[in-house]
Amino acid sequence: MCGRTACTLAPDEMSRACSSYCRDRSGKRRQPRWRDGDADNYRPSYNKSPQSMSPVLLSQRHFDKNAPADECVLAVMRWGLVPAWFKEDSPSKMQFSTSNCRSENILVKKSYKDPLIKGQRCVILADGFYEWKKQEKGKQPFFIYFPQTQGKKEDQNDPTTSALNNNSETASPDLTEEGEVPGEWTGWRLLTMAGVFDCWTPPVDGEPLYTYSVITVNASPNLQSIHHRMPAILDGEEEVRRWLDFGQVKPLDAVKLLQSKNILNFHPVSSIVNNSRNNSPECLQPVDLNSKKEPKPTASSKMMMSWVMTSAPSKRKESDTQDQEEGESKAETQQKSVGALQQSSGANKKPKTS
Repeated sequence: MCGRTACTLAPDEMSRACSSYCRDRSGKRRQPRWRDGDADNYRPSYNKSPQSMSPVLLSQRHFDKNAPADECVLAVMRWGLVPAWFKEDSPSKMQFSTSNCRSENILVKKSYKDPLIKGQRCVILADGFYEWKKQEKGKQPFFIYFPQTQGKKEDQNDPTTSALNNNSETASPDLTEEGEVPGEWTGWRLLTMAGVFDCWTPPVDGEPLYTYSVITVNASPNLQSIHHRMPAILDGEEEVRRWLDFGQVKPLDAVKLLQSKNILNFHPVSSIVNNSRNNSPECLQPVDLNSKKEPKPTASSKMMMSWVMTSAPSKRKESDTQDQEEGESKAETQQKSVGALQQSSGANKKPKTS
């Protein structure tokens, strides 16, 4: 399943990172724009849970029927699909959970079948997701993500190997007037998960609410020891393109993309992530289950912590929390705890990636 994610990129970084999956008709990579106003509604977070607002990639044709078939747009949607036919006045009155949709049931259950048939497919974006492994005493959380590669990749057009180390001192390239990307994204490779979405409008006044569900499949062999389910991963530009192209790729062909993939990396993390109100880099901090000392770093985990710990704070918007009533005092407390963590363990200490 997928019940918690991390999504720490700022809006401009999110758009740049998605250029790996968007091209114009001439084949040039393009940086997708945010749907009007959605960049301001997105809040990065180390610990996102259902009901939070998260970034998704989808076809612009869902909002503009005259848009080119291959034009992508970034939007913010609420995690937990609310069917268009839901008659109550609040999503909180739903009697069932829709944060995840089993691929086996997507053509059976009305909540998911209707959006799928209408072509309402999206790609949920995240640094990675958390999963909990059952143990004799409680549960151990793990952070799961795409393998990250440092150094120049051999194939410039293959996003499956695109994840170069981010230099926080390097200025972010801006869009050209035509929206083309002048420089390739060299930061964290985002996890791309298949989803379906719907648009619900309150029965009495109120703005339309876009919501989504993460599609899940049986866990891959390397993740089965943690949990028996995992998100349906779209690996690479072609799979993302086909999933989003609801005009050319029909529903029955699209669901063939929903396969278990044995390609993800993972490492154990602190139980601090168990509480969705905890929102700091410590949620991603790798831990050694057999020792209080941090293990020797590997390339992928080293890049992750370098990205999380050293990326320029000025580039990021204020992080999202699940309870805004906690206010500024909680944010200050989290910053102090993160500072203490970095002083005690060091930002350059990394774990062994499974």
